[in-house]
Amino acid sequence: MARTPRSVVIVGGGISGLSTAFALQEQAAAAGMALTCTILDAAPVWGGKILTHRVGQLVMEAGPDSFLSQKPWGMELCRRLGIADQLINTNPVEKKASVLRGGQLHELPEGLVTFTPTQLGPFFRSGLLSWVDLARMGCDVLIPPRRSTDDESLASFFRRRFGRHACERVMEPLMAGIYAGDAEQMSLRATFPRFYELEQAHGSVIRGMMAARRARAQKVSGGGPRHTMFVTLKNGLADLVAGLTAQIQQAGGVLKAGVQAEALRVRSHQAGRWMYDVMCTDGTAISAEALVLATPAYVSAELVRPLTPMAAGLMDMIPYASTATISLIYPAEAVGNRLQGFGFVVPRSEGRDLIAATWTSLKWPHRAPPEDVSVRCYLGGVGREVILQRDDEALVRCVREELASIVGLQATPHYVEVNRWNRAMPQYTLGHLDRLVQLDAALSRFGGLAVTGAGYRGVGLPDCIRDGADTAAKILHYLHTAPM
Repeated sequence: MARTPRSVVIVGGGISGLSTAFALQEQAAAAGMALTCTILDAAPVWGGKILTHRVGQLVMEAGPDSFLSQKPWGMELCRRLGIADQLINTNPVEKKASVLRGGQLHELPEGLVTFTPTQLGPFFRSGLLSWVDLARMGCDVLIPPRRSTDDESLASFFRRRFGRHACERVMEPLMAGIYAGDAEQMSLRATFPRFYELEQAHGSVIRGMMAARRARAQKVSGGGPRHTMFVTLKNGLADLVAGLTAQIQQAGGVLKAGVQAEALRVRSHQAGRWMYDVMCTDGTAISAEALVLATPAYVSAELVRPLTPMAAGLMDMIPYASTATISLIYPAEAVGNRLQGFGFVVPRSEGRDLIAATWTSLKWPHRAPPEDVSVRCYLGGVGREVILQRDDEALVRCVREELASIVGLQATPHYVEVNRWNRAMPQYTLGHLDRLVQLDAALSRFGGLAVTGAGYRGVGLPDCIRDGADTAAKILHYLHTAPM
């Protein structure tokens, strides 16, 4: 007698929702469980913020352009999808990055971009900090660790460990820039827990970094690392989305694009068992024993509010920042040698509209033909979103003026693309981890209901992939234990 398949609906077709579906199917197959999985998304295309535009030989990312290779979940997913051979490293030659200070670009020491400086000499020569500032940074090895369990902001932590100037000129633009956030508001333990762990374990961030460097050196002593810190796919990250959707459909998953969930209804016919009805804007309803909300926290909040106002209120407390990316394509002969390395970041203290720029075709192979140079600029973020009220033409004019001022790039781009991301970057503000504990408790009454996505346990692609797999495991455990 054939077994009745267990049923799951996933709302949200970004990397989190697709990763959850893929992991659910894999784990269910391994456990011998028959499963039906339906994924729906309001957008007409899959992938959420992963959006690759290909124009001729140009490959442009509207959203994320890479992911960390040190976090294994992205690399492992590529292997499982059979696309690991498409992974490419950053350019091994043009690997430096810079920070703007006083209107001038200063090269960052190698490794600092990933918060693991390999040597201090270049730091001394960079001109970013005075000898007094550098001495203050060195005091990190003398300052006792903070043993309080209270949350601490990024800015407070780095001022305390390294001094005000190091925080403002180096740490803030690098780390807060990843989240398009404000270091004064960001939770250290939610955004960069590694620094908290280094301080607690070694009493000093510098000592902890040195210990980690020694451990890495021993690990790769037989040969260099296979991948650079950041990796991407040769033809764009959209291939990751394509691989996921193909595998999900091949395993029997149902993908419904352009279908928005507008309300939820919960039914229970016996203790410990729920049925979730997802009411859609196209007039249909989808019912399942388990439900995963992989939408932004503010969207998920509206769906669960009638079920648990407490959970909705906690989701409402996760703020989101808006950003824009502007891609510009220049003739290589007009650019000359003005662009060096991978790009630069801009501290808040500089008072600029531009928050960062990437020399895309120098950072990644295969992003533009030899006769072109591809540049991507970033605007917006917490406290700097007012500029996004301008139209596209004004945004392009703004970044062109900034590039002319900072690197002397006065040429006219022959192709321009503006991508706006409204309320797209979640902010892990002080108390974020405590709110997640409360959120889990508020949702615990509803077995088989879970939330996942960048709003909760990590904004990077590997973090979203990991959380999707963890969410799948929780759902599968519930289905195993819930009565048929």
